[in-house]
Amino acid sequence: MIPKINREKSWLLFNERVLQEAQDKTVPIIERIKFIGIFSNNLDEFFRIRYAYIRRISLSGKSGKKEFGMPASELLKDVTKIVDHQQEEARKTLNSLIIDLEKDKIFIINEKTALKSQHTFLREFFISKVAPTLMTIMLDQIKDFPHLKDEAIYLAIEMSKTDKENDKKKFSLIEIPVSTHGRFITIPNKYSEGNKKYIILLDDLIRYNLSYIFRFFDYQKFKANTIKITRDGELDIDNDISRSFIEKISKGLKKRVKGKAVRLVYDTGITDNFLNLLKKLIGADKFDNFTPGATYHNKRDYMQFPNLGTSKNEYSKFKPLKIKGFDIDKSLLMQIKKKDYLLHTPYHDFTYLISFLKESALDPKVKTIKITLYRVAEESRVIKALINAARNGKRVIVQIELRARFDEAANIHWAEKMKSEGIELIFGIKGLKVHSKICVIERKESPETVRYGFVSTGNFNESTAKIYTDYTLFTANQSLLKDFDLIFDFFDRTYIINKYKHLIVSPHFTRSKFYSLIENEINKSKKGEVAFIKMRMNSLVDDQIIDALYKASQEGVKVKIVVRGICTLVPGIPNFSENIEVISIIDKFLEHPRLYIFANGGIESVYISSADLMRRNLDHRVEVTCPILDNDIKNEILDNFEIIWSDNTKSRSFNINQDNTYRKLPGTKVRTHFDTYKYYKDKLIKNKPQS
Repeated sequence: MIPKINREKSWLLFNERVLQEAQDKTVPIIERIKFIGIFSNNLDEFFRIRYAYIRRISLSGKSGKKEFGMPASELLKDVTKIVDHQQEEARKTLNSLIIDLEKDKIFIINEKTALKSQHTFLREFFISKVAPTLMTIMLDQIKDFPHLKDEAIYLAIEMSKTDKENDKKKFSLIEIPVSTHGRFITIPNKYSEGNKKYIILLDDLIRYNLSYIFRFFDYQKFKANTIKITRDGELDIDNDISRSFIEKISKGLKKRVKGKAVRLVYDTGITDNFLNLLKKLIGADKFDNFTPGATYHNKRDYMQFPNLGTSKNEYSKFKPLKIKGFDIDKSLLMQIKKKDYLLHTPYHDFTYLISFLKESALDPKVKTIKITLYRVAEESRVIKALINAARNGKRVIVQIELRARFDEAANIHWAEKMKSEGIELIFGIKGLKVHSKICVIERKESPETVRYGFVSTGNFNESTAKIYTDYTLFTANQSLLKDFDLIFDFFDRTYIINKYKHLIVSPHFTRSKFYSLIENEINKSKKGEVAFIKMRMNSLVDDQIIDALYKASQEGVKVKIVVRGICTLVPGIPNFSENIEVISIIDKFLEHPRLYIFANGGIESVYISSADLMRRNLDHRVEVTCPILDNDIKNEILDNFEIIWSDNTKSRSFNINQDNTYRKLPGTKVRTHFDTYKYYKDKLIKNKPQS
């Protein structure tokens, strides 16, 4: 049997690395607080997707041992134990950060610690801004218990006239309107003391005003404890695409909203009677996860924590750089016609991609634009450029993936907007998600049509491009772009399996091609030739690919892998995987590129890809892995990999102990995100004309 780390436990190890950033005192304090938010957000997603999936297996009566390596019921207990420990660590970390903020004269107050001088603001702000948006439900006045939203937080209110245990009580629920007001209310300086700055959470502002909310009742005692429901986030869509795809997705979203509760997190201060009442009303069963927590939930909101201090409390902003030799003030198409260019966000300016589309929208010689979209920004300049092209008479074809998890509603909105503008939409393929990120345009250059395009490891999303590291290749290589066009042909005619000259395309060819590339390195090693494999990705979980990498290690092939998140491969086992080293980087940006490098006897083959090495990417999605044919760009990517592999500041080693150990490498301090930015900045300075 292949040595394997449990996928779910590996995912939680990734989130532990996120928590490590919150605990790292060398990280600016506001960034550390934001990492608490990221940790919490990740955990919510884990429960909505992975925990819920394990739970469904357990409820089905199946063991799940073949898939998980252990019975699903036991795995639920194990992950719950890990999560409970991590949450306690996160609680302690946040408390220490709040103390550190106070050293910087920034105070988070609550309903009990608010100053008398702040009363007027706290009452007036609540009455004018918050009270009109509150949804307050009296539990003794309704027949049916209200549906509690996933991701929302509620105050469970217990009212009484006295402190006596047998006093008649009244119960209520208030949904905290975070989406309307944000979680953190900054108190104006005129209500503060000296040079101190104050913040109150929206939860506590509501607590402060409970007597006002319930002024119609004769109650003097109020207890308000937070509760939060996490629901099964599964979106099941059958393969019947005969009816409206948008209709099916919409029904799936409604199903998710009412999905089974898989976790109830509650404030430990809540009384047993009220907690048992809530459990009964929610309809929770014995398989649900009841998690006692601290006073505050939904700590993901800390990703938006305001910086009331100085700039030193946050990472310095990197000004996006220009791409060397690629003049954004001139025709990008004419420059791409001469050579390929590589956009590496967020180090480079994402505006290059927007400008490419804008130029194509206005160029009278451009006749057709074809693009795949997976996740787009809330106010997408990409889609606005496509609409502009359609209004200018271009034929615009957009494959938009409506099943991009948790972005379905946004994608439906944009799909309907594009359809109304005359853009031709492709809504997915039976049994497959489209996860590839490609664009190809056709430009009439008499007497022939010339193609231009780009392919990316990440989404065409100007918001995430500021914090996700990704590669986008701009090219006018006609042979390569012919392959791009064949993918759009496949969208129309899925019964035909096209043959591609350059691209490696899932679900038909990626798995077999990767086996071939790994086997080639094994053969080179046996012949005494240069043989190595270097990879960079989000997740590595496919058993067959891992088995092939184990085989390569045993044949002397050196394998270096950078994985941001899940990795079920076990490196460093003597005589088995001792030639494999796996590291992870968690730092300023979110590592997102998929990069695959093979020594090929000394003439490196370099590929960028939309695909992680997971079964879903290899067998159940349309993915594109693209070779880098330009030698300058190839060398640039190889340089990037050497920087990340030399990181001795933020890199952690994967090992059999699964302990997220920081790598200790001798020599000059190297930090991937900072040194990569310097690399590109130096490239611009080098060979710069002297004035």
